[in-house]
Amino acid sequence: MHNLAMALHEKGFTITGSDDEIFEPSRTRLEKYGLLPNELGWFPERITPNLDAVILGMHAREDNPELIKAKELGIQIFSYPEYLYEQTKDKKRVVIAGSHGKTTITSMIMHVLKHVGLDFDYMVGASVEGFDTMVRLSEDSPVAIFEGDEYLSSPIDRRPKFHLYKPHIALISGIAWDHINVFPTFEIYKEQFITFVNSMEHNGTLYYYEGDPVLAEVVSKSTNNICKVPYKEHAHMIREHDAYLISQSGSYKLHVFGGHNLQNVNGAKLICNQLGVNDVEFYKAIASFKGAAKRLQVLKSSVNCTAYLDFAHAPSKVKATVNAMKEYYPERKLIACLELHTFSSLNSDFLGEYKNSMNAADTAIVYFNPETLRHKQLPEISPNQVKNAFGGNMKVFTQSSDLVSFLKSINHLGSNLLLMSSGNFGGLDLTTLVKELMINC
Repeated sequence: MHNLAMALHEKGFTITGSDDEIFEPSRTRLEKYGLLPNELGWFPERITPNLDAVILGMHAREDNPELIKAKELGIQIFSYPEYLYEQTKDKKRVVIAGSHGKTTITSMIMHVLKHVGLDFDYMVGASVEGFDTMVRLSEDSPVAIFEGDEYLSSPIDRRPKFHLYKPHIALISGIAWDHINVFPTFEIYKEQFITFVNSMEHNGTLYYYEGDPVLAEVVSKSTNNICKVPYKEHAHMIREHDAYLISQSGSYKLHVFGGHNLQNVNGAKLICNQLGVNDVEFYKAIASFKGAAKRLQVLKSSVNCTAYLDFAHAPSKVKATVNAMKEYYPERKLIACLELHTFSSLNSDFLGEYKNSMNAADTAIVYFNPETLRHKQLPEISPNQVKNAFGGNMKVFTQSSDLVSFLKSINHLGSNLLLMSSGNFGGLDLTTLVKELMINC
């Protein structure tokens, strides 16, 4: 939401906003743009007939006093995705969807288009090197690239966000059950992707990863009049911990690695080709792509050990990330640590989806904070439940101090440390922790 506020401010709109809590880096960035509210809280008196529109974020509730006032005054209320569509309905819209990989693929496309000098609007779910904000909305750019999230649009609009964009070009990277609090069965979750495909503009083009049988089933059920194009992993070779793309114009070294990223690269290439980027331009640009923030992001590296931070939290993401690390560094010990932080991951009915997802790690660790369960009003789970659900020989911690003590007891020489979470492991300063762990590497 704060990125959207900054984007509209840059476009020349008069923007105000309210929230009852604002964390970093949002606070500092809003302050820089002169958009930080003078005080926290909800102030219905600020909702007046002079407003053209209210954009509602997921944090507000249905009984929010400002929302109630806006309804009383008949002011137009948009959800976040509704407003993105409103701003780009006259542009060619490209939407990247899927249970995993959508942030990375969107970031790859943005990186390449910027590299070749094409003008475009965008919305992406992570910080990307070379871009000041995660949202851009302009008057003149002919194309909009959106990351298509399947979560709900707003407290008063229960449609998944990606149902509202009506893309001309779309990509689905894969389908694996997530968001159990919203989609209580896998069948209901799959239906959202069928609806997404059917929401595309007629005669559009859909790219989809051919190695996912669930995705192939979803695509086959679509009745939309669109072109459906499967894709697979890009041709490559692995040499000394690096992946090289193989093409007719030569080989190109990548900064990212793992089978999932080689799928992502090929999907991004097909989208860029359709937007007018030729193969040679694409390969030269993608060779300098270093990944989106918190996607196998290097926290610290030395000759003998490296620490990575990754946003992986859903079972399919965890398995792909752990396997990629072991595939590219077979000679190094892999210490993989996952925080269960989301509603789905902390739900006892969903835990079984993680079965064998961390088996490739030499040392597998799971951390969860019982306070997070209470905050999300979920039933308690025990360390033994977690251990049995994941399978294999693993450590489970519920106190961040115990987790730190265990990590400090390990010799990290000749190893990789992989930290996976959408949270922060109970408030740990990960940068400082990693420096302490790797002091002898």
